[in-house]
Amino acid sequence: MKWLVVFVSLLAISGSGAKAQEARAVVSEGAWTQYKARFLDPSGRIVDDSNGNISHSEGQGYGLLLAFLADNPPDFEQIWSFTRRELLLRDDGLAAWKWSPVDTPHVVDINNATDGDILIAYALALAGERWGRSDYQSAAAAIAEAILDNTVVEYGGRTLLLPGVSGFSASDRADGPIINPSYWIFEAFPVLNQVAPSPKWQVLAEEGEEMIAGLQFGPRKMPADWVSARTMLKPAAGFPAEFGYNALRIPLYLARAGNTDRELLSRLAAGMAASGGEIAVIDLADGAVNTALNDPGYEIVNHILACVLDGAKLPDTAKSFSPTQYYPSTLHLLGLSFVEEKHPECL
Repeated sequence: MKWLVVFVSLLAISGSGAKAQEARAVVSEGAWTQYKARFLDPSGRIVDDSNGNISHSEGQGYGLLLAFLADNPPDFEQIWSFTRRELLLRDDGLAAWKWSPVDTPHVVDINNATDGDILIAYALALAGERWGRSDYQSAAAAIAEAILDNTVVEYGGRTLLLPGVSGFSASDRADGPIINPSYWIFEAFPVLNQVAPSPKWQVLAEEGEEMIAGLQFGPRKMPADWVSARTMLKPAAGFPAEFGYNALRIPLYLARAGNTDRELLSRLAAGMAASGGEIAVIDLADGAVNTALNDPGYEIVNHILACVLDGAKLPDTAKSFSPTQYYPSTLHLLGLSFVEEKHPECL
């Protein structure tokens, strides 16, 4: 029932069905213009300026989603054209994850990144529905089916989402399967179920929420970026045991999908806060702050939780968008669009 309620809510957000005529931009024209001037190359690739100016499937997926939320079909098509031409090269229908402007060939890692695939398919499904593009719907369905076929696995009584086809399974690693909890983009699952119907989407959503609620590592009781699901869930070997740049998306994804679990959201809000209130990268072993992040794009995650939990208004620094770096700027617009659509009382 909870999953169904979230699905109905998401139909309203996406402009599907009866709500289609009410569709509007929830990323402002001004904010999107600034974002694309900084990060959208004329070729259609989203540039990760803090990572050697590479492009990746995650960035393309975020770019597509933000172009949809800005209600900008030409920019969406530009980003999709690059994605289709340069990344959708694998035999299984998923996207190669890493594209480098200084290497030939440009794809330097053909493995997929499942969060990028989910974001791409999700944005295509939303855009296809709103703008009447059957080609987008068909592409979304093909990618969604490839996600189900290649990255959703059953192991140890759990339904898991592998971060990539290669390198993370039980046969690939002694502590595998390895999962990344921030790859559960909950808002996408009911939409993907519309283009590629399968009971696996609901199971993935329900078990994913239960799993994240149970990831309580260290004194702050926080999830790790990378988790071994071999036996009991625990931080994966070979990765920093921290609540880091990946995991800080988890509260944002939960909120955007309509999760109202006060205990969970309150614990995450408290656990990721540095002494000055900034969101922080946390060492799970001792709860120490490894890095305090004061970029507005990171800080908006805690502001959104305060809005959802207590109706607190966003501070002016969060309401005003000015691009900094690709990743926090992307999170900033995802956060602002959510508040604009679902919690305008917090603006």
